[in-house]
Amino acid sequence: MRIGEITRTTKETDITIKLDLDGTGKVSIDTGIGFFDHMLTALGVHAGFDLDVKVKGDLYVDGHHSVEDTGIALGQAFAKAIGDKSGIARYGSFYIPMDEALCFCSLDISGRPFLVYNASLTNEKVGEFDTCLTEEFFRAFAFNSGITLHIREEYGSNDHHIIEAMFKALAHALKEAVGVNGGGVLSTKGVL
Repeated sequence: MRIGEITRTTKETDITIKLDLDGTGKVSIDTGIGFFDHMLTALGVHAGFDLDVKVKGDLYVDGHHSVEDTGIALGQAFAKAIGDKSGIARYGSFYIPMDEALCFCSLDISGRPFLVYNASLTNEKVGEFDTCLTEEFFRAFAFNSGITLHIREEYGSNDHHIIEAMFKALAHALKEAVGVNGGGVLSTKGVL
């Protein structure tokens, strides 16, 4: 069973996450930020992960702590669920078109966290979600899950479409990378 559960409580947020990599895309998301809920729902559904996320954050300040801390906790849950990384495909890459937007994600479940993010968002917000927090989420997730993550907007003009395409590209790349290949750790070193 590849399941990761995390409870993370700070003075700014209280977060509980349960992630099942071998689920069916059953999701329950409540972060208090509607568009972010929509993105996490897309992530779980498109990856085929069962994902339960509950966040109580200091939204009276803004959404930064809630979004970044969710990325931290989700990354930690992913790292727990993936374990020693044996028997997985390790790499995943995917393009997602969404109307006028096209986005790409490539990743390596390497244990060497890194983020390369390239998107030109033009609006300050989508709904109540600060668009600048998109990169913050991806960074927090990558660094806490131990993933080398490259994600980019190829082109697009609607920030909703661009962000959603990036989340869905991440989902499909993760689905590919966690696929079971039946072998040991896919590394010339023998460990990751």
